[in-house]
Formats: sequence, C-alpha cells, structure tokens
Amino acid sequence: MKPLLLLPSYFPNIATFAAIVKHDIVWETHGNYQKQTYRNRAYIATDKGKHMINIPIVHLGKNNGRQTYSNVQIDYSYPWQRLHWRTLETAYRTSPFFEYYEDEIAPLFQSQEQSLMEFNLKTIETICDCLQLDFPKGKTSSYQKVTTSEIDARFLCDSKQKVDLKQQEYTQVFNDRNEFAPNLSILDLLFNEGTNTVNYLKNINLSFLNA
Repeated sequence: MKPLLLLPSYFPNIATFAAIVKHDIVWETHGNYQKQTYRNRAYIATDKGKHMINIPIVHLGKNNGRQTYSNVQIDYSYPWQRLHWRTLETAYRTSPFFEYYEDEIAPLFQSQEQSLMEFNLKTIETICDCLQLDFPKGKTSSYQKVTTSEIDARFLCDSKQKVDLKQQEYTQVFNDRNEFAPNLSILDLLFNEGTNTVNYLKNINLSFLNA
C-alpha cells in the first residue's frame, strides 16, 4: 500500500491522526503556506462549544510574495502559548486523562520554536509518544502538485474542506450542555479517552481517503 502524503498541522484533528495510525506517512515539507488551514489552528471543545486556538505567524508583507511553509516563523510578540495552555486547562482539567498527559504536553508551550512547521511536527511527535506510537519521519524532498508515489491526503489540512468522517461519539467534558463536536483536535480525544485512543482511531473508517 502506498504511504499517505500529509501536511504537518497543529495538534492534528482526529481524521488526520486516524490516518497516521493506520498508514505509513510522508510529510509534505515544501510548497507555499496557505491561510485558514490547520497549519496554525486547532479546534477543541470548551463549555461554550467548539473553539479555535490559533498560532500567530510573522507576516512578511505583500511586497515579499508568498511564503513557503518551511520558512514561516511563529510570532511571539503576543503570549499565545500562555493563552493556549490556559484554554486547554480550563477546557480539560476535569477530563479523565488531562493530568495523565499534561507533563508531556505542557513543555510544548514553554519553549519557543521559531519554525511553525517544526513546531507542528513536535506536537505530532509528542502525541505519538503519549500513545506509544512510532513517529513518522519521512519527508518530501521537493514540492509536487500531483503525487504518484503517495496517496495525496494533504486536503486534511484544509479547514474549509468537510471530511465525511464516520466516528463513534465519545464522552466529551461538556456533553451535558453541548452537542457532540466531531473531528476536533487529537487533544480532545486524548484527554477524554486516554489509553483507549489508539483503539478508537483504528476503528475509524477512512474511506474518504479512497486508499
């Protein structure tokens, strides 16, 4: 079976992590940066429902043209790390497994990785460590608009594209006041399902990949 071609995203959503669990992965590390994607955003569940956390990036200005993803730098002029961690604590402190994993995840919000892409890869590697999975290390050597050596799953990084994900509902922290929110960041599944996360991901139907 061909490996999947994926873009590194910020604490990837459940569909993406199910793909990581069930397939060999090659990371797309070239090509232009695109706005309004999961490259710098993730969705979690709070008491008010689905909520976006967003990493600010350094903008070069229109006169400098488009940035390649590998060259995009994180903007630390705003204390987004502290805000994101507080938001995660508020949302998941009462979840069954937050305290179990927080010591592994918290350091990501304490150091300042300059590259957005490298930081995203670190978030994925950290989740793999939490789940005792091997972190995929294969990367592309150049950008290809159409790939023949891998199955193109780069669309999973597009936050505007709806994925026909058939996932079983699990208990989310605020299910007493909000409807189930599907395909959130892997953090939501991890903090709520913990050691059952890998089995849950393995049972997800990935027919939308046509793989």
